Amino acid sequence: MAESVWNGFKRIDFEFEGMDAILVFPDTPNENKNWLLKTEYFDSFPEYEIEMVKMGWHLAYLKNVTRWCLDEDIERKKRFVDYLAKEFGLYKKCFPVGMSCGGMIAAKFAADHPECVSAIYLDAPVMNLLSCPAGIGVGGNDLFPDFFKATGITVSELINYRDNPIDKKEKLLKANVPIIMVYGDSDDVVPYSENGAILEKYYRENGGIIETYGKENCGHHP
Repeated sequence: MAESVWNGFKRIDFEFEGMDAILVFPDTPNENKNWLLKTEYFDSFPEYEIEMVKMGWHLAYLKNVTRWCLDEDIERKKRFVDYLAKEFGLYKKCFPVGMSCGGMIAAKFAADHPECVSAIYLDAPVMNLLSCPAGIGVGGNDLFPDFFKATGITVSELINYRDNPIDKKEKLLKANVPIIMVYGDSDDVVPYSENGAILEKYYRENGGIIETYGKENCGHHP
């Protein structure tokens, strides 16, 4: 276990089930020891996480086999939540923070293990694999070869695929998982209209708890 400093806060690096793990400690933990679980891209655009750590939240991260959300990564995160609660006294439920592909991971994790989640924060989330990485629709990108290499799923198979993050919306609503979602209105990598907007519409029409924040003239990255 190695100790260092992350943006002014104590950080420890260790291994969990053979995967790299990180835990950042606030100077003064909040009363319930609430904590964030960054689901992917730990050091990318960390402004939100920094502000939350300043407010007393712990921040954790567990490396994935791939950013494309394998079942084994989801199940390992469930055990990671249990481990941090037992070993570090953190609250039994985490607050997943998912950006881009991390949003897909956060949504699927919350849907499959709502007992481990208090709410989710999504930023430009991948929700529809035909949109991203396949680029079928208003968007387009060169991410599909990476997706295919990681999953072995072809475009033809995606047409009948029913395990998209957006296919989890009913489970998220049934579990009463609150959602905060941020997006750029000019995102051409993960177009909001084909991804997050579908989740927002479903939640609003069915009484789900959701807050959305659109950023004008903003692309995929904050």
